[in-house]
Amino acid sequence: MTRSAADGPGSRWRSRRNFAGSRPVMDDVAKLAGVSKQTVSRVLNDHPAVRPATREAVLEAMRELGYRPSRSARSLASGRTRMLGVISFDAARYGPASILTAINTAAQDAGYLVSSIALDTADHDTVVEAVNRLSAEGADGVIAIAPQLWVGKALAETDLDTPLVVLENALANSTPLVTGDSRTGARKATEHLLGLGHATVWHIAGPTGWTSADHRLESWRETLSGAGAEVPDPLVGDWSADSGYDLGRLLARRPEVTAVFASNDQMALGLLHALHEAGRSVPGDVSVVGYDDIPEAAHLLPPLTTVRTDFAEIGTRSLHLLLNRIDGTAEPSRDDSLVPVDLVVRRSSGPVRER
Repeated sequence: MTRSAADGPGSRWRSRRNFAGSRPVMDDVAKLAGVSKQTVSRVLNDHPAVRPATREAVLEAMRELGYRPSRSARSLASGRTRMLGVISFDAARYGPASILTAINTAAQDAGYLVSSIALDTADHDTVVEAVNRLSAEGADGVIAIAPQLWVGKALAETDLDTPLVVLENALANSTPLVTGDSRTGARKATEHLLGLGHATVWHIAGPTGWTSADHRLESWRETLSGAGAEVPDPLVGDWSADSGYDLGRLLARRPEVTAVFASNDQMALGLLHALHEAGRSVPGDVSVVGYDDIPEAAHLLPPLTTVRTDFAEIGTRSLHLLLNRIDGTAEPSRDDSLVPVDLVVRRSSGPVRER
């Protein structure tokens, strides 16, 4: 293709040629569109003070050059890094992993990158170090999946000056909290078993100091007391199927045990294994209810009755709440940040058998 001498230094062809073999930048777009770099920045941020014709000229220049605004360009234009930080603990478990996936998806849809730090330990210094690292990276905001009480305490003592949203752990009235409604979930599970005619309900609790485990334990106790039922001593597990199996072996030896509520599905899975080994049928001899509704729950033998937590909603809601804080828009009340739960009745729970 040839061009005549009439194609001067400022021609569109000459501008395109300058960018061959290199990635175009904001200055290139400004030159091609015949506007200032500040105007390009305003178009990138959808600023209202740009005339439609000018906006279209900038967008056309971007299309012609194949310009894709980089993260740094957006940062310069908006004063933000477009990066969010997430601190998670015990990220391999189904709940935290599902929440993290939802956060990443929602952040991508909103045009943000996510920098995640998964901590194996939740001691004070480790938490502070993670917060400082995200702050140094310039995170516009931070979400902390903080299931343990001591993690919340460590977060409260940091000097984080960026917006913060916490999952499962209330720090202070000024810090937004998003969590599943564990108290209601435990009440529904316990009432379901009592409603089937069981004299009482035994409980395999999660580890002490975990907010959700403590709330479920407290609500289980309150529900039994309110119904005038005996409150057995709880057995404390560590969320794993192995702990559910070990505690299930103890429960299987007790003929008076006819109903058990486990604080998560993994421990309920171990319990089912122990009851099967002991020759106690489910739900004929013992009814079992879990918590979380993991994908495998419907395929266990028997299919597990459980409390469904919408982890995707928790992750998405926490991301939107953080973006609201970053933008300075109105925040929902604490009641709005409590994600409802549902009881999913399957074949692992049934009426008490006449003895």
